[in-house]
Amino acid sequence: MRFNSRFPLVSRQRGFLNPNIAKFIAFTVLGLAIIGALIIAYALIFINPRLPSLDVITDYRPKVPLRIYSADNVLLGEFGEEKRSLVKLDAIPANLKNAVLAIEDYRFYQHGGIDYIGIARALATDIIKGHASQGASTITMQVARNVFLTKEKTVSRKLYEVLLANKIEATLSKDQILEVYMNQIYLGQRAFGFAAAARTYFGKDIKDITLAQAAMLAGLPKAPSAYNPIVNPKRAHIRQQYILQRMLDLEYITQAQYDAAVKEDIQVRAPGNQYNVHAEYVNEMVRQMVYAQYKEDTYTHGITVTTTINAADQKAAYDAVRKGVMDYDRRHGYRGPEETIELPSGDDDRSQAIDDAMDDHPDNDDILAAVVVSADPKQIQAVIRSGDKITLSGDTLKFVAAALSPKAKKEIRIAPGAVIRVMQDAKKNWQIVQLPEVEATLVSVTPQNGAIRALVGGFDFTQNNFNHVTQAWRQPGSTFKPFIYSAALEKGFAPASIINDAPVSYPAGNGQPNWEPKDDDPPAGPMSMRTALQKSVNLVAIRTLDAIGVKYAQDFITSHFGFDVDKVPPYLPMALGAGQTTPLQLASAYAIFANGGYKINPYLITQIADARGKVLSKADPLVVGNNAPRAIDERNSYVMTSLLQSVAQRGTGARSNSLKRTDLAGKTGTTNDAMDGWFAGYQRTLTTVVWMGYDQPKTLGSKEFGAQLALPIWVDYMGAALKGVPQFDMPAPAGIKFVDGEPYYDNFSPGDGFVASLGTEGGGVVDALSNFFGWSKNPNSETPAPPASSTGAPASPAQVDRDKLYQGH
Repeated sequence: MRFNSRFPLVSRQRGFLNPNIAKFIAFTVLGLAIIGALIIAYALIFINPRLPSLDVITDYRPKVPLRIYSADNVLLGEFGEEKRSLVKLDAIPANLKNAVLAIEDYRFYQHGGIDYIGIARALATDIIKGHASQGASTITMQVARNVFLTKEKTVSRKLYEVLLANKIEATLSKDQILEVYMNQIYLGQRAFGFAAAARTYFGKDIKDITLAQAAMLAGLPKAPSAYNPIVNPKRAHIRQQYILQRMLDLEYITQAQYDAAVKEDIQVRAPGNQYNVHAEYVNEMVRQMVYAQYKEDTYTHGITVTTTINAADQKAAYDAVRKGVMDYDRRHGYRGPEETIELPSGDDDRSQAIDDAMDDHPDNDDILAAVVVSADPKQIQAVIRSGDKITLSGDTLKFVAAALSPKAKKEIRIAPGAVIRVMQDAKKNWQIVQLPEVEATLVSVTPQNGAIRALVGGFDFTQNNFNHVTQAWRQPGSTFKPFIYSAALEKGFAPASIINDAPVSYPAGNGQPNWEPKDDDPPAGPMSMRTALQKSVNLVAIRTLDAIGVKYAQDFITSHFGFDVDKVPPYLPMALGAGQTTPLQLASAYAIFANGGYKINPYLITQIADARGKVLSKADPLVVGNNAPRAIDERNSYVMTSLLQSVAQRGTGARSNSLKRTDLAGKTGTTNDAMDGWFAGYQRTLTTVVWMGYDQPKTLGSKEFGAQLALPIWVDYMGAALKGVPQFDMPAPAGIKFVDGEPYYDNFSPGDGFVASLGTEGGGVVDALSNFFGWSKNPNSETPAPPASSTGAPASPAQVDRDKLYQGH
């Protein structure tokens, strides 16, 4: 056989490798060894001495937010850039620890900080796939990176990470390392650590999460934004299912546990709603008070505040206010959709348009935004934020019947593209509602020490953060009358005093027409003080104030009950609540009636502690029977409670009879033109004030009164708050005597200084009172009428109380 000389035959060498290839490999290995040695030498000489101290871990002090708790240790809220809750490893559920190990580092307890088997496996996978697809960072390395290093991908940073991991492993036990990891890893939504994440995503304490929830949380460390169950629920679910499978493969869970977990319907909490109790106004009050003292440390030093709030009472207050406002809003008709958008014909474009609309109309707790996709007078179909389609029909459409009519005006018409509000009733049926424009507030105080048990500053904090409990100065209407009568008791009046409900006229001065206050009902003639307060009769209250003198009344009320002198006008409309007060100030005043006549100061914070539990400050409240000073005579408190119990049982507050208690006392109030609706009342252990109105005052409606605006909220709340509280029958104090069942001061009893009647002789103020005290018979001798305005009307209009609906109204 001949071969072309130009192509000489290359002889084959015996053996596995060509010598040239063998040399190449040998030099490569040698080179790598040299490089490795140099890297190790560099690390030992230059990096190792510069490794940071592990004090950051061994004395772990991360930025911990201000945390606010109720009196019964329920977390109400947090303030800080980072949400953190430090927990011991043994307080973390085994399912959560195993889920994290399964997905992040299942050989954690076998390796020494660097998992060389894991590195080899990752390299092999990367070579096969042709790109980097797997990481090999252990939990220890992640701790080193997250606590000490940046996330830049450089060789020097990786060297630091490896050396730090070795140093951590040499210093801390495996359990200590895992505890640091579980507490400091970032998991999205400003949540650091799994305890904070459990609260953020599920509204639960870490000890209460399920296996399925644990697996979803374990999926977050790799990419919190990608696997965030709020932002990307589908991706979060896929990763959760993978982790559950890993746990099953590693025999961390049984097949039965796996089967149950993969089917669990996980409910993720909406952003900003990760607490079980709505106390947003309380939290903001606390934040402001703490910041005033601790400044920026408030948000990073782990300050813990314990409040006076009772979690169950707070929830009852929130629910009662929401229900009362929604009931009022429903009585006044549908105002129309919030917006109407164009609905594209394509499914993808339509879904995007609906999502965009949802972004502009966030849900309000249980009041959800929905976009109508079809509508006629018999049925509405709409899509809610979750993407689910809901159907509304039947009686629920009565509320919006006019808006479904073909003749409906454009601004109120419900048509495809309309953004509406829906919520589920107690039976889980959908109904159409709307976000209310009216506001309401409730504050509840313990009369014996001023501890605020519940506080709701408005319908919704995110919608309006103005705190009406402390900031809204409004006219109290007839809720102020009890203070007039309290002052009158010290001048000889009693519940049995007969006072004439008859027309009166007072000169306005400067040639202006006389001021002639009126009631809604025609004058009824002579009646007892008890009956007058029950029925909230204006003319009787004005006659009484006129008789005792406005200056005396102003001094008595402001000095004994804590009202501001400059907000209680020294003229006759004071009897009708023409001054100004806040709901909290009014509650403090009514608490004096409730506690037997002692001054208390409402307070919200019981103690402030640092991150280590050291108490920094503690409340020192005024306590009845200890250090609380007397505000009014005990007899006064007793008689006023008797009168106000009549109001609650047989007067304008009779709706409270639904609670089937006889120890409730209170007073309704409705200001002129129904600008404000009030109910202020109490039981021996709890004083509660409710207000409803508009921020920019306008009428609540010609047929609206405090008895149907505020009282239903009060009843709903007190029914829950007083559940299990025994009936209290106040014993008569010393100095009280009874005649025909009515209480009297023993020094103002019939025939002995008691003012038996007022205004019953000739319609004037010539009666037993003026005879006994020798006062002038001129009704205007010390009682100025309201100053006249340029229009001829009183400059501070007589706030004629309109609260005449009682016995169930």
